[in-house]
Amino acid sequence: MEAMEDDSLDLKDDHNHNYCASSSSKVRTYLRSQLSGVTTAPQPACPLAPGEEPGSRRGKLLSGSTGGSKFMDSDSGSESSEVSETDCTAPPAAAEGKFTLDSTSKFLLNAMAVEDYRKNHWPNLEKAIDRLLIQNPTDHISVSYAQIYSYVYKCVCQQHSELLYNDLILKITNHLLQVSTHLQASPPEDFIENFNVALTQYTASLQCIVPVFMYLNKFYIESKLNRDLREDLMKLFADNVAEIHVNTLMPLLIKAHSMPFQVQPSTMASVVKGLYSLRPDWAKLAPALFSGFIPQINPPAVESLLPDYAAHDQKLQMELSMNGFPRGDQSRKRASDDS
Repeated sequence: MEAMEDDSLDLKDDHNHNYCASSSSKVRTYLRSQLSGVTTAPQPACPLAPGEEPGSRRGKLLSGSTGGSKFMDSDSGSESSEVSETDCTAPPAAAEGKFTLDSTSKFLLNAMAVEDYRKNHWPNLEKAIDRLLIQNPTDHISVSYAQIYSYVYKCVCQQHSELLYNDLILKITNHLLQVSTHLQASPPEDFIENFNVALTQYTASLQCIVPVFMYLNKFYIESKLNRDLREDLMKLFADNVAEIHVNTLMPLLIKAHSMPFQVQPSTMASVVKGLYSLRPDWAKLAPALFSGFIPQINPPAVESLLPDYAAHDQKLQMELSMNGFPRGDQSRKRASDDS
């Protein structure tokens, strides 16, 4: 029997010299150990077919345990087997072990990807966002938009969209809370101007932030959340800045509107239009104020109220003339036919 095994272990050399003639002692020793391990192991609980001898099943198990004699053709790279698989299937424990290994591997790969995001991608994006948020509209800050765009693209492709979105919202929210704290320390005479600076600066920053996060907006916010990135970021300003200070800001705006040129008209228009764009319902707090800058705020004119409209215009003209705005030279005005 042992002589037959020695003969079977002598693998002939093929034309590509894949195997040496007369296998080495290491290969012979390895195969013998495998064969001896299988022969001494208990037989698997596989029922014998009718008329089948135990020796034939043992031969199949021996050949199946060694995986058959496999040869690799170096030209084609294909793998062939001389012995077919045994009729016995792998035990469930082996399948469960393989599934657990695959799940563990996926978890480790995901953890490595998240760690790479935390160490490399997000810190670079955070620095760029900081520079964009604190810039003035008239300043020029050297920022590599292509590099930011590349980081965002990689994060989305690596399925970190939700993580990136949450980090972006948290970052900008913390910045707006600092802006709100700074506004609380502003004196009343400078409050309107400071609020306008904060709103203008934030709006200008979004013109740079939203385009570089286009992939996040398109493939996560719009497709999964059914929202828009710019709308979400403007809502952050409304919730964390404007809503907190609207009760302080509105009386100052009404007072400034009643006293022409106390505040620059461009500043008044910017603040009022900005508040209306953030939350149109705020126009109900001061309809007369918002109607001076936003068209069609008041209800449509009614014919029965024409005398009231005329009286309101006359009152406005009287207030302007009393505040030092004369009606001009009336001597060249054509006299009416009644005079």
